[in-house]
Amino acid sequence: MKEVVHARGHEHVTAQHASTLELTSDDYLTPAGDCIIGIEADRTPADFDQEFVAACRDADATITATFEAGDHTQTVRGRGHPELEFTNDRSLVCRTSEYVDDRTVMVDADAAAADLDRNLVAALADGADLQATFRVE
Repeated sequence: MKEVVHARGHEHVTAQHASTLELTSDDYLTPAGDCIIGIEADRTPADFDQEFVAACRDADATITATFEAGDHTQTVRGRGHPELEFTNDRSLVCRTSEYVDDRTVMVDADAAAADLDRNLVAALADGADLQATFRVE
């Protein structure tokens, strides 16, 4: 199963956060948003199919997020959690920790914003279109 989110980069994308990676539906980004890699996301966790959400609530589920911008692609792998809500209608977050809130779409991620390829980050800082494909197995 998969869910696809389209967003775009922004001049303030720095991807410096060490434990999270975020996409937001907001149309702006301040320099403080060092975990945000895309704005104007066309979908949020509240929009995801309930079958996808149910699969992500399995503690043994493997969740992957593939981020594509221009010629740059990076995949982040994490896992599901029984307490994932998928109710936020503003932003989604991949976390390296096991913390769960209404924005969390994966826990125990193997990368955060700071771990992303710097060429991908540079493309996003130049305003590149971003496609994020989330898969659950």
